[in-house]
Amino acid sequence: MSEKSQSRAFVLGLSAVLLWSTVATAFKLSLQQMSPLQLLAWAGLFSTGVLAAGVSWQQKWRELATQWRQRPLFYLGLGALNPALYYLVLFRAYDLLPAQQAQALNYTWALTLALLAVPLLKQKLQRVDLLAMLLGYGGALVIATRGNLLTLEFDSVPGVALALFSTLIWALYWILNARAEGSPAVSLLLCFLCGTPLVWGLMLWQGESMLPSWQGLLGAAYVGLFEMGLTFMLWLGAMRAATHVSRISNLIFLSPFLSLVFIYFLLDEPVAPATFIGLGLIVLAVVWQQRAARSEPAPAAE
Repeated sequence: MSEKSQSRAFVLGLSAVLLWSTVATAFKLSLQQMSPLQLLAWAGLFSTGVLAAGVSWQQKWRELATQWRQRPLFYLGLGALNPALYYLVLFRAYDLLPAQQAQALNYTWALTLALLAVPLLKQKLQRVDLLAMLLGYGGALVIATRGNLLTLEFDSVPGVALALFSTLIWALYWILNARAEGSPAVSLLLCFLCGTPLVWGLMLWQGESMLPSWQGLLGAAYVGLFEMGLTFMLWLGAMRAATHVSRISNLIFLSPFLSLVFIYFLLDEPVAPATFIGLGLIVLAVVWQQRAARSEPAPAAE
């Protein structure tokens, strides 16, 4: 169905947000059963299957073959970034940090995107960008230190560094992905077809290829379906069905706060007040930056 329907878009968008809100908890539970590398390898398989089903449903295998013939090195590079490097770094951050910290720090990727756009897209940072970054990364510091800003004590310095590094990888991936000529589902499947074998090769080389427990496989299936695969299709469907895209896209700001609810009840992880404060600052910074960008006059057509 290609008809516009705001109510249908809202249902699809809210479903995607609810599912994305559970993945931080799923990461943490799955990492109790397997290593970050094992989780990524198995989740990548499940996600590739879901994305392949989506491309089949859209009847776009011919487009996929064309895109691969035209730009194999481009998609190999994208696949090395996502899923391979990005999720490996992110899962390791979750392995080292409380879930509430890892998911909140990862949410600063939108701010990192603005920073990377300066050298890669030759964009200039506006005053609002700098203020938003100051606010957002200040929120990240509040979360990472649990509000103890003066002592600068972290639960895990490597974990914080990896969580922030993951935002750099994710932002770089999306800047490069904007140059992909295929449809979103085709481009993402090509990335997973290129990246997942790299992860399996690394896992075999590291000697971690033993079959995980059924709990681990269940967790990997959940991550593959709802973090990397099906949820992407739901969100894409919501964007296509929406008559007011901005109203649907704003739903994404519910995700980090809903995620804290699942973390509290399913992981039995007490949520520190500093997490709410820091996350509020990050979301405020992202919303402020995005609204300022939308209010800028469009560039003249060349």
